Amino acid sequence: MNDLALLLTPEGRALLDEVRDTDPARELAVATRLRREHPADLVSAALGQARLRQRAAAKFGAEDAGRMFFTPNGVEQSTRASVAAYRADRMKDLGVTSVADLCCGIGGDAIALARAGIRVLAVDRDPLTAAAARANAAALGLDGLIEVREADVTEVSTHGYDAVFVDPARRGGRGRIFDPEAYSPPLSWAVETALGAPRAALKIAPGIPHEAVPAEAEAEWISDGGDVKEAVLWFGSGAPGTVRATLLPGPRTLPGRGLPDPEVRPVGRYLYEPDGAVIRAHLVAEVAEEVGGGLLDATIAYVTADALRPTPYATAYEITDRLPFNVKRLKALLREREVGVLTVKKRGSAVEPEELRRKVKPQGPNSATVFLTRVAGAPTMLLGHPAR
Repeated sequence: MNDLALLLTPEGRALLDEVRDTDPARELAVATRLRREHPADLVSAALGQARLRQRAAAKFGAEDAGRMFFTPNGVEQSTRASVAAYRADRMKDLGVTSVADLCCGIGGDAIALARAGIRVLAVDRDPLTAAAARANAAALGLDGLIEVREADVTEVSTHGYDAVFVDPARRGGRGRIFDPEAYSPPLSWAVETALGAPRAALKIAPGIPHEAVPAEAEAEWISDGGDVKEAVLWFGSGAPGTVRATLLPGPRTLPGRGLPDPEVRPVGRYLYEPDGAVIRAHLVAEVAEEVGGGLLDATIAYVTADALRPTPYATAYEITDRLPFNVKRLKALLREREVGVLTVKKRGSAVEPEELRRKVKPQGPNSATVFLTRVAGAPTMLLGHPAR
């Protein structure tokens, strides 16, 4: 709290501007110089905040990150701005004008909601985190729409708000928490709160088992740039019991249609690698139907087809060679093709990509992709390249 209070003073803000682009390798020299003119604790706070802002730029963009205030946990656990903006737009489309943002962290989601024109009550029980959220709302000119309250979310009334958004803490002293009932607050409390509101969205880990999704919820898995970021349970969206996968940028949304598992078929000319959000949402069958394909193996989320049908929900590769798993044969083939840049993808294989690269020692001007997988149960290597 003291560090943040120091940084919010005129001297602190000026020092933050001065150290904005400090190279971490030069921190000691910069700190030594600045301590001749400023208190040591202020210099340390400014340099620490500069490091956090540099890390946060990947999530929030350089412009916003350069004005915001962060805690180490805040940088690690906050929602990527593009994902928060998408979710805020969905809220707006549902007619939401006010949201109780419970477990608001440093305010990333509250910022996105306010930018969508939604009034926000942002609540967090940690004093430093709540102070950072309040400072961020002011720094971005959104304090007229965001009220920050330091409180235990389980003791806050959400009566009078159109919707509730809950982002439970999913990390503890030993790292990531996988049991939803070990979240803080537990998922059961969040669901109960959601069911008592007109509309609600609960941010959860993308690895949540489908059987843990309440029947009243719509479940959405979201990826950004190909990386799965989160799952969201929507209540009051008008689609209980449904699933969808949403890919950013876009957004592009693939709704589930309850299709049966695709049939296993022989390796075709093309292999389709579904986006991670599609896989998490169990919508590989929808992609297979879209491209007219089937599975390489009943337990592997690779789709194969004879025709190239571009889809935003999967990346297509043209397969040139199929080999039983044999490192020596692969090494000889790569040498023959003069492959020096080898991308290794695996699904259903225990072999580590770096281990394989060390063994085959690719050399040459060409590139290729090898898939380590199973075909109808047999360990197999498929060689190819991105489809054009």
